[in-house]
Amino acid sequence: MTDVSGAPADVLHTLFHSDQGGHEQVVLCQDRASGLKAVIALHSTALGPALGGTRFYPYATEAEAVADALNLARGMSYKNAMAGLDHGGGKAVIIGDPDTIKTEALLLAYGRFVASLGGRYVTACDVGTYVADMDVVARECRWTTGRSPENGGAGDSSVLTAFGVYQGMRASAQHLWGDPSLRGRTVGIAGVGKVGHHLVEHLLEEGAQVVITDVRQEAVRRIADKHPSVDVVADTERLIGIDGLDIYAPCALGGALSDDSVPVLTAKIVCGAANNQLAHPGVEKDLADRGILYAPDYVVNAGGVIQVADELHGFDFERCRAKAAKIFDTTLAIFARAKEDGIPPAAAADRIAEQRMHEAARARGW
Repeated sequence: MTDVSGAPADVLHTLFHSDQGGHEQVVLCQDRASGLKAVIALHSTALGPALGGTRFYPYATEAEAVADALNLARGMSYKNAMAGLDHGGGKAVIIGDPDTIKTEALLLAYGRFVASLGGRYVTACDVGTYVADMDVVARECRWTTGRSPENGGAGDSSVLTAFGVYQGMRASAQHLWGDPSLRGRTVGIAGVGKVGHHLVEHLLEEGAQVVITDVRQEAVRRIADKHPSVDVVADTERLIGIDGLDIYAPCALGGALSDDSVPVLTAKIVCGAANNQLAHPGVEKDLADRGILYAPDYVVNAGGVIQVADELHGFDFERCRAKAAKIFDTTLAIFARAKEDGIPPAAAADRIAEQRMHEAARARGW
């Protein structure tokens, strides 16, 4: 998946005319009483109702928010297809700083907008939203997942997101080094928030050496206080240039793999939880040309969406964990397809996902 950006006219061009568009529906939401400004984007419902989280973020402009919603929704179509779910792709963004404007009234207003789509979009948590928020949204909208167990939900989806990324790392190690074990490997994690801190636990349990960075010092302190063996560096620029780094795990916001970062990246594998890691088309080829194995982000970070999708049918953690464990096999299959077709893994994953969506649309007579 690649980013889209620009002025409002560029966003509309992307929506209606570009290869990155093709979205079925985009809803602009405003509730002046609560201060809500939101964008809900549905990319595809070929496989079923669109499923994707709600991002709450202080975008610099409304155009940037729309562009992010379009990009994230498209990514969810591919993620859900590769995860084997009967769901299409959708995403919502709420514009603003959640630390200052998030209120019960705003979340309830947002829930009413989601409910107005009549089940075409099922929402969940994302950056800036949490289980407690989804409990509030669910009071106005029954198409809400990621709720607390006390309210009939599955709870924190970051647990299985991290587990899936860990399985993607193991598959990458198997493909590149012939052994899935991460013991003794050095893994750099950029972003140790909701997902990243769980990933640290998996890696330490297996005996990996972990190096972390995060713009939020409280997130770093939480890891450092609990695990003194974890190394800390000041920023991502220093992290990706560490000598002897085996695996780089971007676990914050998108665009981590760019013209600036790829040339100086020392790791042989990139496998992380962040969405939309490729800053623009062509970065996947740059990685391949440097001999860096890229595990497609929307494949390895699908554990969370597997969990929230299961919530719609009566949540069972062990069933979800078993499904998330299959990310290991899916990742290996993508690497095999990439080698067979002579293309980067990101392109191979896109081909497989697009084939499933195309077949589903054709079966529906679309």
